[in-house]
This record gives sequence, C-alpha cells and structure tokens, in this order.
Amino acid sequence: MTIFHKFGHIAAARRTLAEKGIDSIHVVMEEIISPTAARVNGTPTILAGSNNYLGLTFNPECIAAACKALQDEGTGTTGSRIANGTFAGHVALEKELADFFERRSAIVFSTGYVANLGMLSSLAGSGEVILLDADCHASIYDGCRLSGAEIIRFRHNDVLDLEKRLRRLGKRAGCTVIVVEGIYSMLGDRAPLADIVALKREYGAYLMVDEAHSLGVLGERGRGLAEEAGVEDGVDFIVGTFSKSLGAIGGYCVSDHPELDLIRYASRPYIFTASPSPSVVASTRTALEIMRTRPELRRRLWENARRLYQRLHALGFSLGPEPSPIIAVRLADQDQALALWSGLLEHGVYVNLVLPPATPDGGCLLRCSVSAGHSPQQVEQIGEAFASLRGVVRPAQEA
Repeated sequence: MTIFHKFGHIAAARRTLAEKGIDSIHVVMEEIISPTAARVNGTPTILAGSNNYLGLTFNPECIAAACKALQDEGTGTTGSRIANGTFAGHVALEKELADFFERRSAIVFSTGYVANLGMLSSLAGSGEVILLDADCHASIYDGCRLSGAEIIRFRHNDVLDLEKRLRRLGKRAGCTVIVVEGIYSMLGDRAPLADIVALKREYGAYLMVDEAHSLGVLGERGRGLAEEAGVEDGVDFIVGTFSKSLGAIGGYCVSDHPELDLIRYASRPYIFTASPSPSVVASTRTALEIMRTRPELRRRLWENARRLYQRLHALGFSLGPEPSPIIAVRLADQDQALALWSGLLEHGVYVNLVLPPATPDGGCLLRCSVSAGHSPQQVEQIGEAFASLRGVVRPAQEA
C-alpha cells in the first residue's frame, strides 16, 4: 500500500483505453491553423470541440492588443491582485465588464475556475447553505466544498425539487445561495431561469448564475441567459470566463451588491493567485468590445449550431434536449463512444469524448462545440463525417 494506491482505478481505465488505441486526453494540436482547424497526427482536422464560440482566438485586433501589452507591460504581473498584481488594465477591464452588464461593479479573476472558487468559498460559510443544480460544473462543486457551508443538490433543472428543498430550509432560506448555469456544458441545455428567479424571490434567497457557456451566445447583447430570460434584475451574482466566447483565459463576477468589493479581502483564491497577464487582459478587453459591436458573430454561431443539430438529429443520433452551440451525441456504451470518436478523428474531425463519471447521467457522449468561425463547408464536413460512421454505432435512444 502506497500513497498512489488510490489512483489504481484511474490507471486501470487508462490501460483499457490504451489497449484500444485511445488517448483522448492527450490529443496534441501539432499546428493551429485557424480558430476552427489544426493539424492532428499530421492530418488537417476541423476543431469541433473547442468552445471558441465567436471564433476570436485569431482575431487580428485581439492579437495586436496582446502584442502591444506584451511590449509595454511585459509577460506577467508576478503577483496577486492584492499584493503587486493590479495593473491599470485590470481596473479598466472591470469597469468595462460592469458597464457591459449594467452592474454596479465587477471583479476579475485569473481563470473561470478561480472565479467560482473565489466567489462561492467567500459568499457562503458555516451555518449557511448552498443549493446547487446537480449538473453544475466541477469548479462550482469545488467552491462549495471550500466554503464550509451546507451543500444541498437539487435535481437538474427541476424547479419543483428546488422549491421543495427551499421550503424545508424555512428561515434558513434567507442565508442560502442558489447556484445554476446559463448553458450546461455537457448537454447544452438551459436552466429554467425565470422560474428559479421567482422562487429565489419568494423565499428570500440569493442567486448566482454561471454564464461561462452563455456569454456571447445568448441574449440580444450577448449577456447570457439572464438577459435572454429577462430576469437580470433577479440575479445577484453573474460569474463567467474569458476562455470561451472571448478567446482568452480568466474569470469574472459582476453584481449590484456593494459588498462585492469585500470579496477581494475575503477570497483566498483571489488573494493568493497571481493576476492575469497584461497581454491576456488586453486581448480580453478587445474581444469584449468586438462582442458588443458585432452581433453578426452571434447570429452566425446560431446558424451553424442549428444546422449541425438538425443534421445529426436527421441522422438519428440521440442528442441533447435543444439546439445549442454545445451539441451532445449520446451513445449506448463506452465501446460505441470510443469507436465513433476514433472514426471522427480519422475523418479529420475532433470532438470531445466524455465518459463516466464526468457525464451527468452516467452514460457516454461525444460533445461537439460549434463556432461562428466554422464555415458552412466545415459544418457540412462535420455532418458528413458523422453520417459516414452512422452504421458502426448504436445511439443511446436505440439501446
């Protein structure tokens, strides 16, 4: 018995995949050709699993802004925000985020993961409650664990289950933070946010929405599900990431609560993490402006998403519950998922292979991620690759 004994099941799973010639975690992008294409195993490959929703990773304005920041301010901050790591760019980005969301204030974090850790570990504490959707992201679960609060899960997108748990809390509901996501990252479905806001108000709870996959995707101005559902005034805290639609890395929280600024002094993940580098801040600020002023990117994204969803649905694949830039192909078992994933890669299409326990229902799925940067021809190629492999797998709906 050693300290590595607990990794035995992981090693066994890795060996099983290796015996089948699968190494989905270590697929190397040998050359990045564009926001939607790379060279993998020497083969030009369409990237259909990158979360690059607006296709901004190669935007010339973003690259120019990053290069100028590198030349003017160097490669990194070498410190946390509360020590020596707050630069003028951080302050400007926070102001621009608050303005974009029409909120009182914003905090920028080093990653989206750190944003959830930093907010949840500070917002709720001993004697308080976090009520979270069962399908929430791992970063949300980790933030809850750090908080010391009581953690209660409710069934995914089940408003009746959420109400039952709020009712059981009684007076404690007033010291409860409800946590949901705008678009869920595995199946691409939305939270029933209007109903959740109504419950939050009825019971006097607080509400935090992670718009990581819905920023730049939903809403007339791209502010996410809260904007699309018309309930922005009922959401206390919006968190998200720069690593999807904005093509960079980092995280944020915006709120109208004046106490948000106190999080800077209470949040260990904020206090003890180096701040984002100047080049990342500069490209993010530019991408935010592009997102604000070019709604056609969002329209193109949805055209591509609906086209691919409809094509895969017509082929008979079992998909997530609604069209979305995240299109989940649900499969009957692991062997079929591995076969389809490998076949797609051989056909020059890269998607995400997701196996239990990472999947929300214990099944297997291939997760496609559509971008505004995909050309109609690329979307057609992705559909053709799935069509050519339709006969070798049996989707979950037929299992």
